[in-house]
Amino acid sequence: MPLIPIDSATDPRLADYVGLRESSLRKLLETEQGLFIAEGEKVIRRALAAGYRPRSFLVAQRWRAQLADVFGPDDQVYLVTEELAERVSGFHVHRGALASLHRELRHTMDDLLGARRLVVCEDIVDHTNVGAILRNAAGLGWDGVLLSPRAADPLYRRAIKVSMGAVFSLPWARVPDWATAVPTLRQAGFTTAALALTKDAVPLADFAQRTPGKLAVLLGTEGAGLSDRWIEQADLAVRIPMTAGIDSLNVAAASAIACYALAGASPVG
Repeated sequence: MPLIPIDSATDPRLADYVGLRESSLRKLLETEQGLFIAEGEKVIRRALAAGYRPRSFLVAQRWRAQLADVFGPDDQVYLVTEELAERVSGFHVHRGALASLHRELRHTMDDLLGARRLVVCEDIVDHTNVGAILRNAAGLGWDGVLLSPRAADPLYRRAIKVSMGAVFSLPWARVPDWATAVPTLRQAGFTTAALALTKDAVPLADFAQRTPGKLAVLLGTEGAGLSDRWIEQADLAVRIPMTAGIDSLNVAAASAIACYALAGASPVG
């Protein structure tokens, strides 16, 4: 497998890696071109192990040896300086390697309706939070994550990085219709629990003592929380009790607490 030295930031072969910090540009480019970017040796290895096909690799000289075993005989491996990688991508590539891979949507909502435990994200647009939620769900034994149509892209570079590659191993899918997502889950046998600060919300510890066999926990936006519609459609609301005048946690932190408390609860009903 020959390495391909590149010394110009305007070389068209590096087009997949341009402006990685510009989320609006990347959203358009990656969707249109059917690609996503993995950053760092560990994440790249996990993407390849999960079966995602590489388009190319961009590697700094000092990282070529660590990744030599993952390069196939027909792979396009671009060897650049760290300074050039930064000029192309728009940030310092701390881990010395990037990979462009073919984007695949591997699951649908229907695929996940046979699961026992699901996290459902409504309009969570921060890629860091989406990545953290996926990592929490995977690490705490949940079966998958569903995302509303407006939620952030789990295959965006930042989400992948924060998830530590959990986006490659944990099944996730978009709900096709925001308005009917919660009723669809209920019809599939899930108890839908909205994590929300409503007056009738049940304390998490109490709910954990009697959770049903199939459970979907609904998480809302970083600021406003869940929409009134999803709260009204849910079977019940659940809250994490707070003190010191703090009313709520960051949604990623809340997801970790909820997933831990509810993952191993004894089912009833």
